[in-house]
Amino acid sequence: MTDYRSLSLWHEGVGDDLQPRSALNAAERSTHWDVIIMGAGYTGLWMALSLVQQSPTTRVLMLEKEIAGFGASGRNGGWVSALFPASTRALIHQHGVPAATAMRQAMVDCVPSVGTWAAALDIDCDFVQGGTTSLARADIHRHRAAASLQEAALLPVDTPEWREPEDTLQATHTQGAVFDPACARIHPAKLVRGLARAADSAGVRIAEQTAVIDYRPGIVTTDAGDVRGDIIIDAMEGYRSQLRPTRRASLPLYSLMIATEPLPDAVFDDIGMPHGMTFSDFRSLVIYGQRTADNRIAFGGRGAPYHWGSTISPEFDRVPRVFQALETTLKEMFPQIGDAAITHTWGGVLGVPRDWHASVTLDTATGIGRAGGYVGDGVGLSHLAGLTLADLALGATTERTTLPFVGHRSPNWEVEPLRYLGATAAIMGVDLADRIEQRTGRRSLISRLIAPLTGH
Repeated sequence: MTDYRSLSLWHEGVGDDLQPRSALNAAERSTHWDVIIMGAGYTGLWMALSLVQQSPTTRVLMLEKEIAGFGASGRNGGWVSALFPASTRALIHQHGVPAATAMRQAMVDCVPSVGTWAAALDIDCDFVQGGTTSLARADIHRHRAAASLQEAALLPVDTPEWREPEDTLQATHTQGAVFDPACARIHPAKLVRGLARAADSAGVRIAEQTAVIDYRPGIVTTDAGDVRGDIIIDAMEGYRSQLRPTRRASLPLYSLMIATEPLPDAVFDDIGMPHGMTFSDFRSLVIYGQRTADNRIAFGGRGAPYHWGSTISPEFDRVPRVFQALETTLKEMFPQIGDAAITHTWGGVLGVPRDWHASVTLDTATGIGRAGGYVGDGVGLSHLAGLTLADLALGATTERTTLPFVGHRSPNWEVEPLRYLGATAAIMGVDLADRIEQRTGRRSLISRLIAPLTGH
């Protein structure tokens, strides 16, 4: 049996034996369910809990190949942020100012909402809303910081502010930072495992060790046989690329993380990083970090390769050169941590839609719904998406169901080898662009060329 505790720092420290629930059985295969949710991560669990809270008699079945929280929901960076994959400017251009404003307000509101729901469900997930600090550590970063503040000012929702070097995290080469209060720190596995326990208590059936093989209106085919339901929800995010109906709907991109040994409070005092604060900077190659409740720094970033045919494999979760680059970057940013040991390394996949625009859909004619396309910003966004899916499944019209991510349909990714070439070019390009821009202080030609592939 898989040692699920070895998946990540979060799984190891979740305080849960991670024993799988029973697989789908014959009686359940003969039951007709109101809603079948494929994938027991944040999206599906938030949806299931909202469904049974609003309609306690709704029969909900969740199908999970491994265990609840096996994927990105249990392995992520632990940011409950207000980030949306599409920029504010892109939202305005595509949907107009009123709809973009509603979308941004919903994202800001979902940060404290996660904490409120967790508290109401008695889930201790180390939730602290301490905001996020995005450091400007080069001239090009300073330009991007200014641009981010200008973009935020387009709508009367977001409230980031510029902070001078002496008033922000004490990292090397700091020219200042943008601080955004709309972000919280969590322990992601504690949250997702707590949601699964709450779903159990609410009467939701979570069938683990049950792999989805295919689906069509009214029927999901699993490795244990067919099961039938009125509404079928694809909540598999990065893993939806492994199924025939959605093979090109999402590109599975790997993001990898490291964690230090527990550090003294004095180290964080020197850095100026209180509990609850998350951090990043303005380079092109995404990095992200947090101070954990037990005083580690959990730090991650992109840069791992895309694999031909959207292949996903456990062996891709760990790439030594990426882990070494993350450690080098972290210790260069914060020399205060000295020679602190790196005790944990892990990784996993996130889902990237072709147009970098998250979506929630439910086709009333077929009964098939989907949510995803979070591009790594899914802790808060999946909360909003799950609650929205529940509203749609119940036929309710709410403020959520009128948001512009409802009904949005992203184009499919290209067939191979174009998909491989494009993804590889983007991954290599952002790293090279950062090197050039660090030296020149100006946006590179490479950044402009790969912008359509990276959502910028």
